[in-house]
Amino acid sequence: MAAAQLSAAPVAPHGPLPRTAHPMSNPGYGKRSAPNQKPPSARDFAHLEPREAAIATYIDQLPDGSDISVKTLAKLLPYGQCAMGTALRRLQAAGHLHRDEIVVANETSLLWVTRTHFSRTARDADWWNTFLRGDVPAEPRRSTRSRAFILLAALGEVNRSLALPEAACAMLEPQVTEWFERGADEADLLHALTSGLPSPVHHAPSFVRRRLIDKLPPVRIAAPPPPPAPSARRAAECRECKAPGPEGALLGGLCRPCRGDLAPLEGPPGTVPHDDVRSRMSQVRAALIPRQDRPRGRAGVTVRRRGGQNRATPPAGTS
Repeated sequence: MAAAQLSAAPVAPHGPLPRTAHPMSNPGYGKRSAPNQKPPSARDFAHLEPREAAIATYIDQLPDGSDISVKTLAKLLPYGQCAMGTALRRLQAAGHLHRDEIVVANETSLLWVTRTHFSRTARDADWWNTFLRGDVPAEPRRSTRSRAFILLAALGEVNRSLALPEAACAMLEPQVTEWFERGADEADLLHALTSGLPSPVHHAPSFVRRRLIDKLPPVRIAAPPPPPAPSARRAAECRECKAPGPEGALLGGLCRPCRGDLAPLEGPPGTVPHDDVRSRMSQVRAALIPRQDRPRGRAGVTVRRRGGQNRATPPAGTS
């Protein structure tokens, strides 16, 4: 029997719902419109699923005091009570619908009454709590959205099945920011999120979150800087005698002799003066003993004794 009822249930198109005479609730009940709503537009409920968007559009056109209970809406719209209850809960989660229970007391009894507020503009929980306390929340200044939030909000324009509500964009914003920090750009993200989509996408926020995790690019390691180019060694030469030398020593392009600067170079203590080098070398050569006059020892080894005198060791077997 249940199967027969399900098969007989009409499949409703997700387009404009029929306008019929909608019943009103008892005075003090029914739909209550929230204040400070934006003017109606064609994209007021574009972030919702088609069924929820159609029901929200229908409720938005109803006057205050209309009966928007599950049973009444299920009688007038082509959805069953279970589907209608699910749709209203999703509208409440999206911030368009808010239900609160209050106690109405009279002389004989206490009665729990559910008040239903509807807002064309999606509101968060803080806004609704402030409103239900009796204060009209001030409209927050429009904050500048991040690069990640703008990309997530635009997914529905690239592919209708990936349209995300504002709360989902805020939830997924840190994950998209991590992609940008790893060097990805908008084209990389759109390709990763929209290519090879299944048909249908059952839950866009969960699908986008899974792809952001599975396709996260690795951290890009910066390449080491190239080694510095070897500095060119510049050699200079005297423009007169062509003698090489460091640039600092060739004043005006001339070496010391060509400039006429013949002053002896100063060196560390004990340095032989320039003019005495040849005479000193001649003295050293004169003090050397010629090779043929040097005494030889056994196997050609010269024996050097203390006192500076050399004596050759006699061969073995001689006295």
